[in-house]
Amino acid sequence: MDYAHFTAPIARRIWDAKYRYREGAVVCDATIADSWRRIAHALAAADSDTEAWQAHFYGILQDFKFLPGGRIQAGAGTAHKVTLFNCFVMGAIADSMGGIFDALKEGAITMQQGGGVGYDFSTLRPRGTQAYGVGSVASGPVSFMHIWDSMCATILSTGARRGAMMGTLRCDHPDIEEFIAAKQDRTQLRHFNISVLVSDDFMTAVRNDAEWPLLFPADVRGGEVLLRCWPGDTEPVPCQIHKRIRARGLWEKIMRANYACAEPGVLFIDRINRLNNLYYCEQISATNPCGEVPLPPYGACNLGSINLTQFIREPFTQQARLDLKAIGETATVAVRLLDNVIDVSLFPLPNQAAQARGSRRIGLGFTGLADALLMLSSRYGSDESLQIAQTVMQTICHAAYRASIEIAREKGPFPLFDKEKYLAGEFVRTLPAEIRNGIAQYGIRNSHLTAIAPTGTISLLANNISSGLEPVFDSEFTRRVLEPDGCYAQYQVVDYAVARWRAAGNAASVPPSFVNASHLAPAAHLAMQAAIQPHVDQAISKTINVPVDFEFAAFRDLYQLAYDQGLKGCTTFRPNPVTGEILRGIEEGQVASHCCSVEREAD
Repeated sequence: MDYAHFTAPIARRIWDAKYRYREGAVVCDATIADSWRRIAHALAAADSDTEAWQAHFYGILQDFKFLPGGRIQAGAGTAHKVTLFNCFVMGAIADSMGGIFDALKEGAITMQQGGGVGYDFSTLRPRGTQAYGVGSVASGPVSFMHIWDSMCATILSTGARRGAMMGTLRCDHPDIEEFIAAKQDRTQLRHFNISVLVSDDFMTAVRNDAEWPLLFPADVRGGEVLLRCWPGDTEPVPCQIHKRIRARGLWEKIMRANYACAEPGVLFIDRINRLNNLYYCEQISATNPCGEVPLPPYGACNLGSINLTQFIREPFTQQARLDLKAIGETATVAVRLLDNVIDVSLFPLPNQAAQARGSRRIGLGFTGLADALLMLSSRYGSDESLQIAQTVMQTICHAAYRASIEIAREKGPFPLFDKEKYLAGEFVRTLPAEIRNGIAQYGIRNSHLTAIAPTGTISLLANNISSGLEPVFDSEFTRRVLEPDGCYAQYQVVDYAVARWRAAGNAASVPPSFVNASHLAPAAHLAMQAAIQPHVDQAISKTINVPVDFEFAAFRDLYQLAYDQGLKGCTTFRPNPVTGEILRGIEEGQVASHCCSVEREAD
């Protein structure tokens, strides 16, 4: 049995249950090192110098320095007919019964092969409107979301991994109020995370206390009409106004629902599209289930995270430092590893393969930030910690772009690359001149390169390091793990950095700079997200923890602050009767978790 690399029992259990390769009763991975070798060998097959790249890939996988997405770890190099991509955004749902059930079928096939799915339901006509041609009355997008929810539950009953879905709806859709309230009943849509697509115009209307039109493209038969860009259409289309409401009243409903039951989240969709490196050839209206990768129809998530705890030299001393050079070198190898995933993976649907190969999107980020800060004696949320996080993300971003240029020199740029338009992109224009010059000369292999994933399960695998960008939840707590039989097992766990601190013989039970998620001001959560967003070309999965007694007026201001600070979205979590709490300390027991909790399975 392999205990050499596991310092936490839960970590070995995660590996054994989720990522260890078995063929029936035959165990193929005797140790975690065998898993690393399997992954490295499978992904190096996409390169001509296979042996050399296998060694490089193994080098960054070893000791959990780099953590590929969970589907890569579970599927690469196995005989299983699964996708190596964690999540997909599905195609536009055609507003017809045939179109709806075609989309449902595509989602079922994708989820069966291990991919989470995101859908924009804005294309479905509102409740109560006439479905011309068949003489019936539409039941609205929320009613059809219940069918997706049932499908997801059915797929799970076959033994698939826990499902994850994202459902979005435009802030000007006539059924937006029904959508906002859809998850206030704790029994409804439990397999969905939901987010409102909030436009810049809407935020301006909220600020000005203006009227806001709710409208929908339709066979216009009288009434007031406005031209609007709408998902599924390449040009603005005539939309009939169903009613006008106060923008602040609608914003208040979004905020009240979020305060009461943690959903819907908010996606600042105009900013997402404006900053999209492929603004010139795609329109985005949905994200993967945890929100860190906004994607076009049939787009896919190809994720991996650098474990920052493995790059701290002389931790907990006055000489403690972050090895930025080694982080950059790891990022360089990780880009090629993730790029190769595109070439060796299976895809549930042909359209998904075409999208992935056309853009060659990857999402490289980091995890273990909060533990790394503890090891550097820096308090999460302090000015120093924000600067450290920003420096790390800039290092990863620039190393990733340089690596992608080098791969383009060798293998060619991604097929959708248009040099002039790509270089004119708002995010690309912020890159250093030498990177932009490299793109101009050689192209770039991947349209997008950076994202910050939640990394819930793979961070447990790496001996319970802090997840993604999140602060440490607590020094020790009870953690549930979903077992293959669908039941939960409970483990008492100690945070990785805290365990290291105690193992070093320190008298205090936690390091001096320790702060947990519940004692961190919500504005400090936002500040950390805002600090790194300028170096993330996609988005960031981040939960803003809010105390149960946090005043509503201050809570509402968080979303305005998120918009003003340039974020692409915002997700808050306040303990509430609908979703319970994210996790609890050992002495408090455990409650049922919500689809968007720390236990999310999207990685």
